[in-house]
Amino acid sequence: MTQGDAAWRCAVCGYVHRGAEPPEVCPVCGASRDDFEPYVEQMPASKKPANWRCVICNYLHAGAGPPAVCPVCGARADEFETLEARAEAAVAGERAPKVVILGSGIAGVSAAEALRAASPEADIVVISKEPALPYYRLNLTRYLAGEVDASALPIHPESWYAEHRIDLIPGAEAVSFSIEDNWVELSTGQRETFEKLIITAGSHPFMPPIAGAYKEGVMTLRTRGDADAILDAAKAAGRCVCIGGGLLGLETAAALARHGVHVTVLEGFGWLLPRQLTPEAGALLERHVAGLGIDVRTGVKVEEILGDERARDVRLGDGASVSGEVVVVTAGVRPNSYLARQAGLEVNKGIVVDNHLTTSHPDVFAAGDVAEHQGVLYGTWSPAQYQGTIAGINAAGLATAFGGIPRSNMLKVLGIDLFSIGTFAPDDASYDVVCAQDDDKYYRFVFRDGQLRGAVFLGDTRLAATAKKAVENRWDCSAPLRSGANVTDVLVFLEKHPS
Repeated sequence: MTQGDAAWRCAVCGYVHRGAEPPEVCPVCGASRDDFEPYVEQMPASKKPANWRCVICNYLHAGAGPPAVCPVCGARADEFETLEARAEAAVAGERAPKVVILGSGIAGVSAAEALRAASPEADIVVISKEPALPYYRLNLTRYLAGEVDASALPIHPESWYAEHRIDLIPGAEAVSFSIEDNWVELSTGQRETFEKLIITAGSHPFMPPIAGAYKEGVMTLRTRGDADAILDAAKAAGRCVCIGGGLLGLETAAALARHGVHVTVLEGFGWLLPRQLTPEAGALLERHVAGLGIDVRTGVKVEEILGDERARDVRLGDGASVSGEVVVVTAGVRPNSYLARQAGLEVNKGIVVDNHLTTSHPDVFAAGDVAEHQGVLYGTWSPAQYQGTIAGINAAGLATAFGGIPRSNMLKVLGIDLFSIGTFAPDDASYDVVCAQDDDKYYRFVFRDGQLRGAVFLGDTRLAATAKKAVENRWDCSAPLRSGANVTDVLVFLEKHPS
């Protein structure tokens, strides 16, 4: 294995930055330069079978010894075990394939990066539905808030694709593909042939069955064009309703509030961020959100969006109504798996993949929001980036596995630091829970069998990156639990751990 270009990984959100030095600020989550750590990208010098397996994420490494750091999950060399050579690994001298990548989000770009590093001679084509350069989708709410401008959105400059001999086809959408005849038909009428196909088609916003949901002024946020349209409409109307109190809904609400728009957030659960926070932490966050001038209503049911052709009000289940000529619906996403189903691939909720991100066809891979791995649709940035990397390596003919990673979330746009990871609300007594809160901070740690399985930080995320490592790398955290640990004991343990 040979080491690739210098790279740095944000320990908070997993973003990988390529360059001699880490960035001053993570373009994805806003973490500081100090939260970046060296990211060892090791790619094959020759296509030899892998013989070391990371016990944390199942990454397979070829070489006389294990790598110093797992390039996928960051595990140490002692977290690798020997593995007999895999017969299915590619052999030296095999001709580099032509690979078509459907989708230019972070999974697609990561697949192209990894594929080029693993196979210098591969013919790589990336199909992008949007006309703009591939960009950081997670930065859309920061763009909406005016924190970054359009120039900060692209993942790479246009010249990067030419320099790495990656054929980027913008403004073209796949309308069908054949896994028997190995071609992809584009909306432009162009047909691309392939030997390997990587599907990173992402997802689309879910629109709940709300009466009036298709009136003018009802919008979703998924693209830069969506962000521009929402901002223009909301500023003109002066009032906006955000349906959904999850991450995207809150970030959108806060972004619009910064432009002087009166925003009301409606959430069906009894607290904000129900997928990331406990009710206690959600209540603390709600007080902070209200302090930003945002109205929050939890535990409500949206019955209908009123108005003639254009939205005017939102009627709730109790008969009350909320005024807003702009209604932004952030009710989750659904995988863009319809073409895969039509092509005959196995599809459940998403495109079903194995640990190598291979679909039901051996020459077709899937990664990111569109992929379903062991029944899980991750739908977040970090897993999409990892899956794209692994799919790219496997498309080059190397056997590398994705073993799954704990879900984690970082929220900064609201001006309050929030981090959650893993299992934070266990439903049985086999877990040990340590928590505490005051007026502006909340901590929750969930342990099982002496290992940290989940955590929530609200108001103070100094040790979020360390907690993420503890969960992902299965640290032995039994020491602070022996004497009935409190939150301070756990924080001290994490701070002093030789990570």
